[in-house]
Amino acid sequence: MLFLSILGLVAVWYLYRWYKESERVSDKGNKYVYITGCDSGFGNTLAKYLDKLGFRVIAGCYTENGEIALKKVSSERLTTVSLDVTKSDSVKKVADFIKTHVGEKGLWAVVNNAGVATPSGPTDWLTIDDYKSMLAVNLMGVIDVTLSVLPLIKKARGRVVNVASVFGRISPFGGPYCVSKYGVESFNDSLRLNMAPFGVKVLCIEPGFFKTSVTDTVMLQNHLRKLWDRLSQDMKDDYGQAFLETTLQELDQRFQQFRDGDLMKVVHCMEHAIAAVYPRSRYSPGWDAKFLWLPMSYMPTWIADRFFLQYSPKPKISVL
Repeated sequence: MLFLSILGLVAVWYLYRWYKESERVSDKGNKYVYITGCDSGFGNTLAKYLDKLGFRVIAGCYTENGEIALKKVSSERLTTVSLDVTKSDSVKKVADFIKTHVGEKGLWAVVNNAGVATPSGPTDWLTIDDYKSMLAVNLMGVIDVTLSVLPLIKKARGRVVNVASVFGRISPFGGPYCVSKYGVESFNDSLRLNMAPFGVKVLCIEPGFFKTSVTDTVMLQNHLRKLWDRLSQDMKDDYGQAFLETTLQELDQRFQQFRDGDLMKVVHCMEHAIAAVYPRSRYSPGWDAKFLWLPMSYMPTWIADRFFLQYSPKPKISVL
């Protein structure tokens, strides 16, 4: 009886949460949403989806071809802008345009989606410049874009939606990717507290593996080979050729095993963060995020370390 009572309470709580979270904001036609990284992937899909829902989308694209392609399949409500999040001049130029474009309404939401995943590899294969190049996009770009439009969002009492990653909660591999996403998580948490008194909601999307240009295995493997080729001979001897070949093979296998092709799982979370009257603070789309990476992040360190080391390739001179 006790078990059934607990089960009933859980069911009632989930029903209440579903009902509460189903309510959407009104007057979408007067709400402007600024999205970065709209050339492809999540950003491109979200821009088209919000446009169909009636929002006024300002889509930041890195390439001219990205702008042209997006305009062809969108309504007149959607506006594209050329944006390089690593250049403050570009970020400021877009912010100035948005200020004029939205007028007194302010900006309802900014979605910091732009990101890259290379170079990635063992930490001692990398240089500080490798870290700087990724942090410039994945972390500094997020901060720069947010600060550039934050006054407009405060005016609208709107939303900041930061796309981090489940690998901002746990680091199963080396390199700057996890470092950058941990940074986004920290920026998101502090901003959420700072903006609460102004009625601004700050939400975080933490996807698992999805099939986008960021998780293109051929691209990642090619970048890994380039990192290997520039290593000193001593470093190559320490790791061994077998380490490289095993890593390349497992990269392909793991991505095929975990990568989800349904981008709408992430886009629906983004839409909810933007449009729900009562959004969640965090969203973790993807079965691997929910059932593997997040639970692993709560494990004692020695358990997580043992798990990852057991299923990772070993250097030739490994002592394990």
